[in-house]
Amino acid sequence: MNESLWNQLMGKNLFATRRLARGAMIAALYAVITLLLAPISFGPLQLRVAEAMTLLPVLFPEAIPGLFVGCLLANLLGGGHFLDIVFGSLTTLMAALATRLLFKRAVLAALPPVVFNGLVVGVLVHFLYAPEVALPLCMLYVSAGQAVACYALGLPLLAAMRRLPESLRG
Repeated sequence: MNESLWNQLMGKNLFATRRLARGAMIAALYAVITLLLAPISFGPLQLRVAEAMTLLPVLFPEAIPGLFVGCLLANLLGGGHFLDIVFGSLTTLMAALATRLLFKRAVLAALPPVVFNGLVVGVLVHFLYAPEVALPLCMLYVSAGQAVACYALGLPLLAAMRRLPESLRG
């Protein structure tokens, strides 16, 4: 990866104390929200409310590793299958990177988590947890839950974050 693409994705000073702390807080919040809402966070019909935070890379590059770690922790502590823990978390990482690339268009930036999770997590849910549910339905159900999390919850969250004073966002 060339240096300018790295700077565009992650910013120039990803390892500053404030950014590390923010990334850690995002990871912790993602894991806690997912586990507190476990009955609706896992399974073929899922609404992972913490996925609203997948739009945070638009404002904060440190949200990318934070979301990955938070998803990894939630899947691990939620008792997921090894393949789901690994590939579900990597899907969140890929979606966060793609979201960051689309940071100038929030409505489009919400699309990668919906598409990536619908495809990858939908397949994982079908084969690992719900083989009785048709694969296209698993993919549709996961995509629908993601769409609600990203568009109905994530876009308002992003709008609220943008209204914060720069001193709180920077």
